[in-house]
Formats: sequence, structure tokens, C-alpha cells
Amino acid sequence: MAQEPTKNTDTINIRYAVVTGSNKGIGFEICRQLASNGITVVLTARDEKRGLEAVEKLKESGFSDNIIFHQFNVTDPASVNSLAEFVKSQFGRLDILVNNAGIGGAIVDNDALIAKGVYNEGSAQINWNEILIQTYDLAVECVQTNYYRAKRTVEALLPLLRLSNSPRIVNVSSSMGKLKNISNEWAKNVLNDAENLTEESIDQVLNEFLKDLKEDSLEAKGWPCFIGAYALSKAAMNAYTRILAKKLPNFQINSVCPGFVKTDINFNTGILCWKKK
Repeated sequence: MAQEPTKNTDTINIRYAVVTGSNKGIGFEICRQLASNGITVVLTARDEKRGLEAVEKLKESGFSDNIIFHQFNVTDPASVNSLAEFVKSQFGRLDILVNNAGIGGAIVDNDALIAKGVYNEGSAQINWNEILIQTYDLAVECVQTNYYRAKRTVEALLPLLRLSNSPRIVNVSSSMGKLKNISNEWAKNVLNDAENLTEESIDQVLNEFLKDLKEDSLEAKGWPCFIGAYALSKAAMNAYTRILAKKLPNFQINSVCPGFVKTDINFNTGILCWKKK
């Protein structure tokens, strides 16, 4: 389930980080960058085998004392609690949390991707609406995973972050979550009202989106139709980041958009590479 860290008595000057969903792609590179700056990083993944393989790759790069693996499934409350207990028992505090774990919330016709040449360099632009199918159940799973479970992770690790003299939370978002992508004026106004924004008002927006999706009225109600659940989950996370920053003024809290990066979530069709050259 987890690796034992190398013991170091000089814990005051060591910084500790947790990166969720980090056995590959952007999360993996975040771990590498943090470790290269002397930070002790807990690399997490749902699949223990893949997580341990990722740790070994980083150790081969010279980060043997900086990378530790812990199995973590953001959708499982017991797994979230286990991660918090692990960090508490091993380090006594947490300095950095990077919420990177997430899903796309759509079914993909892989044969259609291949037929249209998506995996070929320089392939033509693809009409993703012909390839991606968003169901109500997948949308619920996406919103739960990308927003509610990520929020639960913050809440579980918050007591340990409070013990840091320089706590930081980074929520990995997406350009899909920009409010300009939402034509529903009510939802846009709610999420953009920084002064009156609450977790309850975010819930209202997400519930309304899911209701309209179930009634097949996304377009009529001004919601994004292209991977709409993913877009709304990221817009919700951006809004939640604002709430957190206001609630925790002594923390550094940011929501970041890494750009259109080649990762599994977009079938490596992005224009940026997650690995620093």
C-alpha cells in the first residue's frame, strides 16, 4: 500500500508534498519537479503496480530519498483517510497538496479515433462530438471525482496543512473550466460572484447542470455540450479555490490551467508536452 520514507532527523527544513493522480503525465512531472527542488513527495495512484513503477522511474533519475508511493483512490473515502493517516504518521504535517487526479467523464470510440487518424502526428482536426459520448451516469461520476472527491481530499489533509509554516494547495484545472465556456448566465453569475460565493451555491449550479443533462436540455439551457461535466467540474473547482483562498488567508491557494497538454485524458492529442525537456 505504501512505502516507508527514508528517515531524516532534520525534519524542520524538509518540505512534504502530496500529488494525487501522479503515476503519469502532468502529475508525474509535478512530482519530478518538486523532488528536484529537495521536497519529499508522496506520489499517489489508484493502481499500486503502476504507482511503484513510476516511483522507480524517478529514483533512476536520482530522487531515491525524495519520492515515496502511497496507493490512493480519490473516489474512496477510506483511501482518502488512509492517505491522511499515512502523512500524519510519517511526517507529522503537510506543506503542499496538489489535486491532480481527475477523469474526462465521457465514453470514447477508440476505433473511430484510430480511423480518423487522431494518433498520427499532424492529423486533421477531429469533430470530437462524433467520437465522445457523455451519459448522465458518467457525468455524475465526473463531477463527483473531479470536484466533490477532490474537495474531500482537501478537507482530510487540511489539519496537516495547518501545521506547516507555509502551506500551499494547488488545484489542477483546465481551460474548459473558464466561465466564458458557459452560456448559462445564471450559472456564470453565481460562479463569478466572488463576494457571495459559497459551497452551497456551487452545489446548486452542479445540481442544475445534472438535472438539465438528464432532461436532455443542455444546449437549450446554455450549458457546454462538449464534455460538459468535465467543464463544469473544473469551473466548480475554480470557484471552490476562491472560497478556500478567502477562508484560509495564511495559505497559498491556486487553481492552475496547464494548457492543452498531451496526456491520456485527451488521448495525447494536446499540443504541449508534460515532460520538461
